[in-house]
Amino acid sequence: MLRKKLNMISDLRTEKINSKYIELIEACNSFASESELKLIHKAYELACKAEVNKHKDRDDLRVYHSIEVALIAVNEMGLGVISVVCALLHNLFEAKEISQTEIHRKFNKTTVSIVLGFNKISNLQTAKISAQSDNFRKLFLTLVDDIRVILIKICHRLYDMRNYESLSEEKQLRYLDEVLYLYIPIAHRLGLYNIKSDMEELAMKYSHTEIYNSLVEKIQASKTKQNSFLKEFINPLEREMIVHGFDCEFKGRPKSVSSIWNKMKKQNLDFEEVFDIFAIRIISNSETENEKEDCWKIYSIVTNIYSPNPKRLRDWITTPKASGYESLHTTVKDPNGKWVEVQIRTKRMDTEAERGQAAHWRYKEFGTKKDAEGWLNQVRDIIENPDQINFDGLYEDHKKNQHDKIFIFTPNGDLKQLPIGSTVLDFAYEIHTNIGSSCSGAKINNKAVPIRHILENGDKVEIITSKNQKPKLDWLNFVITNKAKGRIKRSMLEEKYKEAEAGQEIIRRKFKTWRIPYNEESIDKVIKYFKLKSSIDLFNSVATESLDIRKIKKIFDKDESNDTKFDESQALEKNKTLSNEGSDSLIINESLKDINYSLARCCNPISGDSVFGFVTVGKGITIHRVNCPNAAQMIEKYSYRIIEVKWHDAGELPFYVTKIRVTGKDTIGILGELSDVISKDLKVKMLSTSIESNDDQFEGKIKVQVRNNKHLEELLHKLLRVKGVLKAIRVDDFR
Repeated sequence: MLRKKLNMISDLRTEKINSKYIELIEACNSFASESELKLIHKAYELACKAEVNKHKDRDDLRVYHSIEVALIAVNEMGLGVISVVCALLHNLFEAKEISQTEIHRKFNKTTVSIVLGFNKISNLQTAKISAQSDNFRKLFLTLVDDIRVILIKICHRLYDMRNYESLSEEKQLRYLDEVLYLYIPIAHRLGLYNIKSDMEELAMKYSHTEIYNSLVEKIQASKTKQNSFLKEFINPLEREMIVHGFDCEFKGRPKSVSSIWNKMKKQNLDFEEVFDIFAIRIISNSETENEKEDCWKIYSIVTNIYSPNPKRLRDWITTPKASGYESLHTTVKDPNGKWVEVQIRTKRMDTEAERGQAAHWRYKEFGTKKDAEGWLNQVRDIIENPDQINFDGLYEDHKKNQHDKIFIFTPNGDLKQLPIGSTVLDFAYEIHTNIGSSCSGAKINNKAVPIRHILENGDKVEIITSKNQKPKLDWLNFVITNKAKGRIKRSMLEEKYKEAEAGQEIIRRKFKTWRIPYNEESIDKVIKYFKLKSSIDLFNSVATESLDIRKIKKIFDKDESNDTKFDESQALEKNKTLSNEGSDSLIINESLKDINYSLARCCNPISGDSVFGFVTVGKGITIHRVNCPNAAQMIEKYSYRIIEVKWHDAGELPFYVTKIRVTGKDTIGILGELSDVISKDLKVKMLSTSIESNDDQFEGKIKVQVRNNKHLEELLHKLLRVKGVLKAIRVDDFR
């Protein structure tokens, strides 16, 4: 029989592992069946064989660590067979020494689910957990389907903290933060008070070593005194309990170091001033139906002997904590004026208080599935709703809400909470509006994905941006967060207004050309005719060419029979004619501040050139030379955007930048002569010079500032008179 004799792995180098495994089997004997013990042994054999074969020279085999975690799960957490099997396999799976398929074949799908969940939460980035502990706790709940994943992980971290000094420095820092900000709060909410207290002590020992050692020394220094005090305090209580027929056990000990320190910090006290350093626990061996009555009777006996502090009464028997914790707490003063906390409970209450929710029944595969699910759901609800008292109906609400959120990591380890179904683009907008607006894709766990990709819980996402990317209307079809939708709509509206400004300028100038009054009445007439909602829609339609501006002219042609049909091909000529009559020409000078215009870089116009204006979308008016390479195409396709432009020829003119090309024979001093003509003779400022020489020939490109085209012509004429210069011309290319 397996209970009597276990087949140990024969080639292990030490008896230490076998001895620890026997300890585990003995701990499981009280609740596990023969077939369940065989499952545990199968997991143990797999773990041992994999490690012995792969790590022949290692003394610190991980299987020993796995057994220790399993022992904590059984002895201190109260978990059952499946949890033990998963604890034995988790290191094996993490090291890829056993596959998911093999676990399913040799055990069952529940074991696979727990091991996978354990591996998933083990790989989470927890570098910034101290700032986002609440979100991390919620993330844990959404990542795992079985709460045993988290319970086994708590056992794992408790083992790590008990062996803290053997860890690497990196693991020490990471594990300490996880324990402080994640596992201690979860253990507290679950009522795992012994485990919580143990973790708190170890965390304080390694995070505040000096303070911890100082308090331990003070507690140890008064140990003899403490024992004497506790004996004197308990003696009269024991006598009275016997008199009243109560079968009670008394436990007396100082409070934990971390508990004392927290009280010192909270109340700003010295060690000697903490009034309830001691805690006495009275545990009654009562029948189930008499539990509450017996606890209150014992309370009456205690308060008859020692004077209580009414403000310190805590009744968690009538109304248990959310974790299920039941106990009656009071603080009393002994004859010497020393305050002592007294906890009154029954054996059942004490067992459940020691192990928390896991002690309600050992979680394993006997009993109904409904009972098992009920326990898991209750534990999950406690973590999510620490202030809840009554568990009735909690699960139904929880089922509706537990999977409606996902948690996503940034490359820096920050955690963002999003609705389930969120895309890469939703996440980008969650980080920052500008990142969302320029998002072109992402890397999820180092794999490139598009902006439409739907995120999964726990993904690590790095957003890829592009300067050329802009929000698009179809983005609204796949984003789901209100923030992303709002930012996209606002961007589209801003773009619409920008285009509308250009469209408004086009219509205003066209109306003047057509001798149509530009006023509210005329605009309203066009809006009504085309059944548009507003003037913004009209201007935007013109700017984006979704509305042919020539159709607007026809509306007014119908009202004026004597008007001739407008010939768009004559737009430039008509502009010139009207300009002589004082029409709407753009005059370029230094005082032109209210109109957004720029000189086109494709042809680089300067004062005196024959030019025209072209109304662009979002960039104002661009000034082009009439012989610009792009002029013919613009006039043919977008004649309604063409406006007349004139140079201001009075007063002191500004300088304009242009480029000239000079070629000739490469002789000594030629560059100096060219510079003298440009800067000394004509007082022209050179902005840049580039000279290339090849086969006794040179070619120079010189960027200069001139006042107008006459000034430029004079410069070119002077350069041609320099000995060796064969050609001096203006260059249109301004790149």
